[in-house]
Amino acid sequence: MTEIRGKALHRRRRTAPLMAGVPLALVAAGTMAYGDGLGIVDEGVQARAATAPVAAAPAWASDVADGFASVNALGQNGTYGGRGGQTVTVRTLADLEKYATAPEPYVIVVAAAIDMNPVGKEIKVASDKTIVGSGTSGHIVGGGFFLGTGVHNVIIRNLTIRDAYQGVWNDKDHDFDAIQMDGAHHVWIDHNDLRNMADGLIDSRKDTTYVTVSWNRMSQNNKAFGIGWTENVTADLTIHHNWIRETEQRNPSADNIAHAHLYNNYLEDTAGTSINSSYGNYARGSTKMVLENSYFQGFKNPVQKDSTAAIVQRGNVFSGTSGRNESGGTAFDPKAYYTYTLDAAANVPSLLKSGAGPRSTIGTGATASTLAAAATTLTVAKDGSGQYTTVQAAVNAVPANNSSRVVIAVKPGTYRELVKVPSNKPHVTIQGTGGSRNDTVIVYNNAAGTQKPDGSGTYGTSGSATVAVEADNFQARNLTITNDFDEARNQSLSGHQAVALRTAADKVFLDSIIVNGDQDTLLLDTAAKDKLGRVYLTNSYVVGNVDFIFGRATAVIDRSVITLKKRWDGSSAGYITAPSTAANRKGFLINRSTVNGDVSASSFYLGRPWHAGGDAALDPQTTVRDSTLSAAIRSTPWTDMSGFSWKDDRFAEYRNTGAGSGAASSNRPHLTDSQAAGQEVADWLGDWTPTAS
Repeated sequence: MTEIRGKALHRRRRTAPLMAGVPLALVAAGTMAYGDGLGIVDEGVQARAATAPVAAAPAWASDVADGFASVNALGQNGTYGGRGGQTVTVRTLADLEKYATAPEPYVIVVAAAIDMNPVGKEIKVASDKTIVGSGTSGHIVGGGFFLGTGVHNVIIRNLTIRDAYQGVWNDKDHDFDAIQMDGAHHVWIDHNDLRNMADGLIDSRKDTTYVTVSWNRMSQNNKAFGIGWTENVTADLTIHHNWIRETEQRNPSADNIAHAHLYNNYLEDTAGTSINSSYGNYARGSTKMVLENSYFQGFKNPVQKDSTAAIVQRGNVFSGTSGRNESGGTAFDPKAYYTYTLDAAANVPSLLKSGAGPRSTIGTGATASTLAAAATTLTVAKDGSGQYTTVQAAVNAVPANNSSRVVIAVKPGTYRELVKVPSNKPHVTIQGTGGSRNDTVIVYNNAAGTQKPDGSGTYGTSGSATVAVEADNFQARNLTITNDFDEARNQSLSGHQAVALRTAADKVFLDSIIVNGDQDTLLLDTAAKDKLGRVYLTNSYVVGNVDFIFGRATAVIDRSVITLKKRWDGSSAGYITAPSTAANRKGFLINRSTVNGDVSASSFYLGRPWHAGGDAALDPQTTVRDSTLSAAIRSTPWTDMSGFSWKDDRFAEYRNTGAGSGAASSNRPHLTDSQAAGQEVADWLGDWTPTAS
């Protein structure tokens, strides 16, 4: 194995007793009381050891489930999770697993993005547990939870569980669910964001019963929610106020379910996306289903049943649907088992778009379509329904030198504008509120050679950015940032570099976004040559063709997709990275990601050294490791730039796979295992742990 040249590398190295006699307050869906905000829970704990117990549980830890999870049965009087046990805050897989599998009751607050290792791992949750995300920062990445036979009294709330997808749409080989239940009972799954898994988002199997699934977002998956897989007709489930979007099947599918009560759900199949529904709610076998006040948008076969199943429909809305829409038979009366309140079906889409999924704060009035945020929230909407109609207006409203986070919540739409977050406005989050990062788009079309309106010259490369971030502790998520400068129509223009996103700050966290352009799409810079600028981009897409990830920042691109585009004239040729790293700094780390695109084989380089301004003192660095490379990557993946040899700088690979990967050679250096130990995410980020807020 060929090592990279000899520059210094840093070396880094059974069921708990039930709480008998606890009274159960049956809480109607329309009046659920959630207590204090998750975004401000356990701050004292977080300042101490990551898992220190809290003397008094926060108010929301006393919340109890509604629906079938509230029913007194099988020796369990409703579902209240870890109430009465210690409250602990966790940020690591080891701590999460330690407390989730413990025999004692616990309220477990997840306060970070936790990567599952290995991918697909499902933590075996024990009885009497509440697992809840702290604000919007609790993410389970690459795996999920398993509740086995006899496990009971479990609450899973306010989490994002995502990204165990293995690249096969109808995956038969990887049973990587977000939440799988086999023979459990009394489970409440509430206010979660479940997406992009290898099998189902929720699997409720083997007579799992007394389950309530409420106020969740389920999206970006082949199979949403499967129920059954048994000949017994004993299971009881309530499924209400869930937004199911960009899913193909099992929306849900209920097989031999004694009582399936579905109400106020929103099933949306959006035209023009790559995911198309095959069916919506499906009653199989001997299922008895009551389906009330739900809203079906664009779904094929929105409601269907086997000849042996029963479906009673009441008050549902069907818009743009086609195919089977069936009912018939005798079901049951849900109010014989618990109380509940229906929202009007016409209000369901807006209600769930604003209220489903993790919340910065879970507050009172879950059906009121707004939930107060722990951080200050400024709302942007093109239609005037927010506080501002442009993103920049909301940025302008952020107080100078603010010390606490301000969330700019941008409603779905296309915002053609330039956005700049100046250096005196740290702690800003720009977040799309749609169900997909495609729903909220910030776009403009300046290029380096575009003349400024005031006649003072051209924008230059850095000035061409659609979104420019100069403030530390910035975050962006769930949106698309695009520069749509048209090279073909502007051939006479000198300077086709067109930046979509420029960062020139430290501690920039980019999660679940799309950065889209051609040449120079993503400029990862620092505020000055002597300033540190760390960027962590994850669960995202970066699209371009020439030097489209470039700059002098210390940046990690993790678990993301780098999409290669053809040039304006249809040719395939390009370079992914062009780092201009300062000596003794870290450059670019592409980790656990995928490189693909509709381009010719062997037409793209992984990178080349950008010695900005001809500065020979720079020491550009790109490491690509544990990633999948398509055939588009050249067999000699690095090349020179402006007279500077890539061999004099820091370019290397480690454990890549795919048609574009290759064996180590003098023209394709690989890290040794010992070198790779010093080139991991923690080495790049240092004392900073990116946390969604």
